[in-house]
Amino acid sequence: MNDSASEQPAELLARLRATFRAGTTKPLTWRTGQLHRMRTLLTEHGEDIAAALRADLGKSSYEAYRSEIDFVIREIDHTLDHLDGWLRPEPAPVPAHLGEASAWTQYDPLGVVLIIAPWNYPAQLLLAPMVGALAAGNAVVAKPSELAPATSTALARLLPRYLDTDAVAVVEGGVPETTALLEQRFDHILYTGNGTVGRIVMTAAARHLTPVTLELGGKSPAFVDRGTDLETVAARLTAGKFLNAGQTCVAPDYVLTDPETARALEAALTKAIEASYGPDPATSPEYGRIVNERHFDRLTALLDSGRQVTGGAHDRATKFIAPTVLADVSPDAPVMQEEIFGPILPIVEVTGLDEAIDFINDRDKPLSLYAFTESDTTRDRLAAETSSGGLGLGLPLAHLTVSDLPFGGVGESGMGSYHGRYSIETFSHRKAVLAKPLS
Repeated sequence: MNDSASEQPAELLARLRATFRAGTTKPLTWRTGQLHRMRTLLTEHGEDIAAALRADLGKSSYEAYRSEIDFVIREIDHTLDHLDGWLRPEPAPVPAHLGEASAWTQYDPLGVVLIIAPWNYPAQLLLAPMVGALAAGNAVVAKPSELAPATSTALARLLPRYLDTDAVAVVEGGVPETTALLEQRFDHILYTGNGTVGRIVMTAAARHLTPVTLELGGKSPAFVDRGTDLETVAARLTAGKFLNAGQTCVAPDYVLTDPETARALEAALTKAIEASYGPDPATSPEYGRIVNERHFDRLTALLDSGRQVTGGAHDRATKFIAPTVLADVSPDAPVMQEEIFGPILPIVEVTGLDEAIDFINDRDKPLSLYAFTESDTTRDRLAAETSSGGLGLGLPLAHLTVSDLPFGGVGESGMGSYHGRYSIETFSHRKAVLAKPLS
């Protein structure tokens, strides 16, 4: 077993690149073998990973499996079921003037891929992109987040026990280690995190003309139409917003609705939150914690951005912030100036759909847009008149779980996408081939 922790970045890259050039990673049997081994890791050590996620983020075992461990297993299974078909060359018609010629496209693996994961879903957002990178036939350098140290340590220990260490390496550490990696020439970089670091990654990649996939998040709106079933809306908003204590890149960041609906929604959300987490969420085994004191302090500074409908309780010693709903929130309020990334849900009042569309379009393009409405016209207008990485109609977050849908942002919320077949497209070059007989 190679110890990647003792290698300098240049040495590590040279070793993995030699493996790739030797053709080790290209056979379908190697690719599927790595995916089967990753699946075995997750089934044999799921409890170890769940325990690490609890240590880092206070995640319950149920949430750890549902949003991270089983999520990756489903991605593996979907890829194994379809990979052979995805990789088949695709014929292309040949113009008549070329005579007896044939043409097709084929997927070529790129080489050595760097995956930089965030802290909020530190297992899922490291391993799910790895599924695609390995399935596409690449060698991989995996950089887990230092802000989720227990999960980083667990993955650094487990991955080399199951995957080919001549083609897959885990590099732990913080900013210095990541900076050192970014000085190297990779063949693709996938980074999940914030826009500030995304720009640093893209700048480093530009020096080598390395393509990047950036998953950057943003303020994802939820429009609630008048006349909707607010009990259902509140339950689904609660489930989507307060999962992982709101630390989810595709969580509903704020609600847009008319004043009358806003008043009724306040009561419905209060009821839904208590139904999900009990009268004291601090004692709920299903409610997580804020990742560290810095983020805790940032979030508690936002609690005065509106009238507190419910929640507001917090404890720095345990990094607990209760699920909180704010009403009468001004568009200029501090809570509306950046992605919240925590358990605070502001309600912003608009006169109706027209103003909601203008509100959304006046801001950076979000990673996701959600709408709760029974109106086909409203759905069609939101789909046609706004731009977002994904659109969820009636249910937040769910589009992320569909392996046949691409996951990615647009504009400030990112570039590129992955999941399922889209991961193969991201981590491969689609090569054009033309063949004409010599006689």
